[in-house]
Amino acid sequence: MNTYAIDLSLKPTTFDLWHVCLAGTVALLSLLVIVLLLTMVISLMRCRKKPAIQPAAPAPEPIIKVVEKIVEVEKIVQAPAPEPVVLKEATPDAALQLLGLLQKEARFIDFIKEDIAAFSDADIGVAARVVHEGCKKALDEHFTLATVRSEHEGSKITLLAGFDAAAVRLTGNIVGQAPFTGTLVHKGWQVTGIRLPKLTSGHNAAIVAPAEVEL
Repeated sequence: MNTYAIDLSLKPTTFDLWHVCLAGTVALLSLLVIVLLLTMVISLMRCRKKPAIQPAAPAPEPIIKVVEKIVEVEKIVQAPAPEPVVLKEATPDAALQLLGLLQKEARFIDFIKEDIAAFSDADIGVAARVVHEGCKKALDEHFTLATVRSEHEGSKITLLAGFDAAAVRLTGNIVGQAPFTGTLVHKGWQVTGIRLPKLTSGHNAAIVAPAEVEL
């Protein structure tokens, strides 16, 4: 029995119809493989570009529930009601008592109610001196006074945020927020002590100066 040895490393030197068919088949298969690979790549790229499926939007809440939520939010955000301002009723007895003291010591009411148009400046000056001395005596005897500010009038002062607006009154061009820097025009006055005489029961404080009858 004869055996044939095939040397695979040998290259054909001539091409016949068989070799042409074989080469065409290999080229066709290679083209098919390339087309399949391209198709797979294009499909993968299209899948990546597709947007993710959005979840279905929840159904809208009923209008009544929405209104209830808005009312609840308004209740939470609503600022607390300011405290009512309590007005203290001033008793007139102390004011009437002071007016009586000024009349007693300085004839204050007589001077104020007098028509001074007919008097000369010299006469008015003499009367004003008497009224001044009497008023000073009444104030020194029954009140202790102190200045609100200790700085000299005409000096520059700075009012920081939160200053007592009842103790310091701003005048002029008021713009913006504290701190304010300005000139002290008046030191102000405050009462630190009161020594009014006590009233007896049944005393009519409205009579600040009784009528005088000379017998």
